Amino acid sequence: MAERETPGQYLDGYAQLLAEVSATGRRLTRDELAARRALGERAAEAGHGLRALIVAHLTAARTAWPATPGSADSALAAMTQVVDAFAEGYEHAQLVAVRREEAARREFIDDLLHGRSDLGYLAERAERFGLRLSHAHAVAVAQGPTAYDEGAPVPRQVEHALDARFGRRNILLTTKDGRLLCVAPGDQDEVLAYFAKHAYAATDGCRVAIGRPQQGPGGVVQSYEEALNTLELAERLGLEGPVLRAADMLVYPVLTRDRQAMADLVQDALGPLTAARGGAEPLLETLNVYFECGCVAAEAARRLALSVRALTYRLARIHQLTGADPCDPGHRYTLQTAVIGARLLDWPAKAL
Repeated sequence: MAERETPGQYLDGYAQLLAEVSATGRRLTRDELAARRALGERAAEAGHGLRALIVAHLTAARTAWPATPGSADSALAAMTQVVDAFAEGYEHAQLVAVRREEAARREFIDDLLHGRSDLGYLAERAERFGLRLSHAHAVAVAQGPTAYDEGAPVPRQVEHALDARFGRRNILLTTKDGRLLCVAPGDQDEVLAYFAKHAYAATDGCRVAIGRPQQGPGGVVQSYEEALNTLELAERLGLEGPVLRAADMLVYPVLTRDRQAMADLVQDALGPLTAARGGAEPLLETLNVYFECGCVAAEAARRLALSVRALTYRLARIHQLTGADPCDPGHRYTLQTAVIGARLLDWPAKAL
């Protein structure tokens, strides 16, 4: 590594410039200001702090002042121009560096979540952002009422909370397609739980899905896709609760793996409900709530705003139409599976 430049090297010709301007009263030329901006850019690229550089300029001006004849006002005006141009160059270099870093980070995140890059090269880049892809990782995805952008108040608030609690600790917080994401080591479930808690609080209510820990460079994208699928299933099934775990919902992908078989089950088990007055929807909702309540008639009636007698009548009507008794344990599994399938297939709103 080359030896780092000292701040004094960015003051080249500064004292002479002050002396000349003080003596003549002229303002700095465009080329002189451009030269000072270039020095500011070089200083930023070399990693010097702006505060120390400004102090160096002021100290140099103070040192040269006794030997500078002429107008003090002119010297002060020149000093202001020099420092302003230098700071402008410095800030421009910083902005370019930040944008370059943001672009590299966004490219890495896109490759990481879509698996589009060579896994070995992806793992090398991941270390720059605090991830060791040889280990297992899990992904939590928060989806709220509005889209989240990188640098917006909600992501910053959640990031500050995570940093205060866990430090950097191999955690990556980012946004993707309007959602807020947290990637954490697979053995640190407390990180994702804490993320879910603060994402919910920061958005006044959102839904968070947590994928299962997956091993290796491709594990992040697998866990991410699991979390997205969990959010989609929760939307289709109308599931409640702010935090959903893919591990708790593995039965649903199994049920939908053979879509045609599930459609046949829904049609055979629940198709006769379409003959009821008012269509299948009221009776289908009755079955759904009844099963969610653990087949407790009083609780199901309360949730449906019905009397127990009215609920019992509906269950009897379902039995009459389908030939399957919701109160019979032997029939219950088939009916409940069919009800889940109907929700996943959006039946009867959509034809099977």
